[in-house]
Amino acid sequence: MLGFKRGLPLMVGAAGVTLAALVAPAYASGTAQLKAFAAQVKSARGEFEQKQVKGQQDGAMKVTNNASGTFEFSRPGQFVWHYTKPYDQLLQADGTTLYVYDKDLNQVTERKLGDSLGASPAAILFGSNDIEKSFSLKDAGVKNGIDWVELKPKSQDTQFQRVGIGFRDGNLAAMELYDAFGNVTLLTFSNMQKNPSLPAGNFKFTVPKGADVIKG
Repeated sequence: MLGFKRGLPLMVGAAGVTLAALVAPAYASGTAQLKAFAAQVKSARGEFEQKQVKGQQDGAMKVTNNASGTFEFSRPGQFVWHYTKPYDQLLQADGTTLYVYDKDLNQVTERKLGDSLGASPAAILFGSNDIEKSFSLKDAGVKNGIDWVELKPKSQDTQFQRVGIGFRDGNLAAMELYDAFGNVTLLTFSNMQKNPSLPAGNFKFTVPKGADVIKG
């Protein structure tokens, strides 16, 4: 798993990313809406909020991290996932290589994109639309007005046991990422635009002056 310092979880690697508004029939199940999203949304941009919670011995859930930022992507494999709070960190991929830039450290970690996406939640959002190749899908009902679908990785080589993706009125609303250690990463999305025109140059990463580059 690619890691963030200060405990911020990463939506890429064996972890993982999300997005985009997709108008779908009100009667569509969560699974149907997810498949439509993967097939029809070729690009998107918007904002996200992220929380990480951990189960306690008394059964309560404690929030351990809060973060927020912006994103944009163009399938397959081109994206920018930018944390702006509480720290400035950037994940950027050009379709071949993934770059993780820590502004405070002026440090770039670089690795092949294929090794980083794999069967991760990021692959759902940024990869091809062949979701069922890597995940088993199951409708998970309605919660707080959101239609949920549960995804379980078919591969054992992943740090996530399951992923929940929620849609409200056809729009992608949230993700829940459950790992093997009792941690849950919660993502909510807002101000999303689907299929905007995004120039390829948006995803070309330039190493900042003086930055240390680490090959992952």
